[in-house]
Amino acid sequence: MLEYIKGPATELTPTYTVIEAGNIGYMLNISLATFEDIQRSTGEIKLLIHEVIREDAHVLYGFFTSQEREMFRLLIGVSGVGPNTAILILSSMPVTGLESVINSGDHNTLKNVKGIGTKTAQRIIVDLRDKIKPTDDTLSLQSNSSGSFGEVYEEALAALTALGFVRQQSQKVLKRIFDADPAVKVETAIKKALSMM
Repeated sequence: MLEYIKGPATELTPTYTVIEAGNIGYMLNISLATFEDIQRSTGEIKLLIHEVIREDAHVLYGFFTSQEREMFRLLIGVSGVGPNTAILILSSMPVTGLESVINSGDHNTLKNVKGIGTKTAQRIIVDLRDKIKPTDDTLSLQSNSSGSFGEVYEEALAALTALGFVRQQSQKVLKRIFDADPAVKVETAIKKALSMM
């Protein structure tokens, strides 16, 4: 399973990008949010990957943040929502906005996305509402996680979720740790978080 790709973007459109790595160009389907993040970046780009293997093709989807990739994976887990529809949804609103829509049960906003009908919008809300419980802390954390906290925070969060801890709980604990010591190393952050869970 591919995890991420790193290299210069040799092509960039609002729907896909080509990243060169090891003298090979990889085409990745992207959302508008990731497109805008890439536009603001200089030099090498690192995109997280979700790979979809079909009988007739291997399709790569690229994401600038782990939050966007996680939301994509939640969306494609809903019956009737395919990868391209999930990308359309993520192109229509930011992850935090989508979380608020799901949490508030606002299926009318989801219906405004091309290809999403009433039943699919309601199914997304029913299926994902229990998996997404945004609070003021997690919403502010999502906006900070790839900014002020950076890759160390992301690595610690990924490790905790891989160990089976709930993402929202892990975010709250890590936020306390990083607020107290923004320069904490990833190993120390994980150890402290494990003792606080």
